[in-house]
Amino acid sequence: MPKIVISDTSTLILFHKIGELDLLQSVYGELVTTPEIAEEFGEIVPNWIEIKTASDKKYQTFLETQVDIGEASAIALATDYEDVLLLLDDLKARKLANKLNFKISGTLGVIHRAKQLELIDKVKPLIDKLLLTDFRIADNIVKEILKLNSEYTASR
Repeated sequence: MPKIVISDTSTLILFHKIGELDLLQSVYGELVTTPEIAEEFGEIVPNWIEIKTASDKKYQTFLETQVDIGEASAIALATDYEDVLLLLDDLKARKLANKLNFKISGTLGVIHRAKQLELIDKVKPLIDKLLLTDFRIADNIVKEILKLNSEYTASR
């Protein structure tokens, strides 16, 4: 397990919307986020999420030319640490973080990890809740997560 887990806004918002924000704490313990992400989140940030500012603001400004401010701040903050997992859902941000050799996961990855850790019995109920929000995910990705967790049925 990585030493530091940095969450972007989308992960926080989605878990908040489905009433499962505490699942992030159950899976990772403490999380770190940035002031920019905390502001985008728009809710009170739980005390198990530490807010830190990236040390290299020039690099963050450069990253903002490629991804939005929250994602840029998360990626810039990640450069301050050795063993980091970035929680990102945005495809463009994920591709950039991948190019920079960061470990990444997203909302569905957190749900999958929760199942592996036996913190939840099934992934499908949480995925169903997510699909009722504005979360956009390709059917084939949902199908793959369900298959990985032995919950796939052709009718979905």
